[in-house]
Amino acid sequence: MNAEHPSGADLRLQRIERLAACLTRAKEGDLSALDSVVRELNPLLWRVARSQGLSDDDAADAVQTTWLELVRQLAVIHSPLALTSWLVRATKREAWRVNARRRKSANPGHEALDDAPDDAPAPDDRLLTHERDRTLWRHFARLSERCRTLLALVAYAERPDYAAIVEALGMPHGSIGPTRGRCLAKLRAMLLADPEWCAA
Repeated sequence: MNAEHPSGADLRLQRIERLAACLTRAKEGDLSALDSVVRELNPLLWRVARSQGLSDDDAADAVQTTWLELVRQLAVIHSPLALTSWLVRATKREAWRVNARRRKSANPGHEALDDAPDDAPAPDDRLLTHERDRTLWRHFARLSERCRTLLALVAYAERPDYAAIVEALGMPHGSIGPTRGRCLAKLRAMLLADPEWCAA
C-alpha cells in the first residue's frame, strides 16, 4: 500500500491526532505549526479541487484560498480532530465558487440573449421539476450526515477522487461503493414511499 495513504486504522488515527496537535498549537499562536499541515494535506486538497473540474491554476488558487480561510477561522474551529474533513469541505466550496464565477463570465451579454430562442421548459414543467426537486432534497436531508457527505462527494465530482473520500470520511476504500449503494437504496425507499414523489 502506498505510504501516502496508509491503510491501517492505527496509522490513520495517529495522522489525525498529529494534525490535530498542529492545529491546536496554531490556535495557541504558533502559526508555524501549520507548515507541516500544509505539507501533508496540500496534495489532497489540490486533488479535491481538480476533481471539481478546475484547471491546475484555478485549483492552486482555490487551495490557497482554503489555507487563508483556515487561518481566518482558527478561533472558531472547535474540533481539531476533524481538520481534514473541514479542509476538504472548504476546498470544495471554494471550487464551486470558482466554477460559478467562470460560468457567469462565460455567459453571453444581454444583447445576445435577447435574440436567442427560448428553449426553457413550459411553466407547468418547471413547476413539476421544482416540486420533485423539493421532495428529493427533503428526503436527502433525512439521510445520515455520513450518507449525505458521501453522496455529495461522489455526485459533484465528474470522476470522484476516492482518496479524498477516504480522507474526508475516514472509511476504507473498499467500503465506499457498498456504502454509497446502501445510502441510495435508503433514499430510493423514502422517495417511493412518498405520495408527492410518486404523483410528480
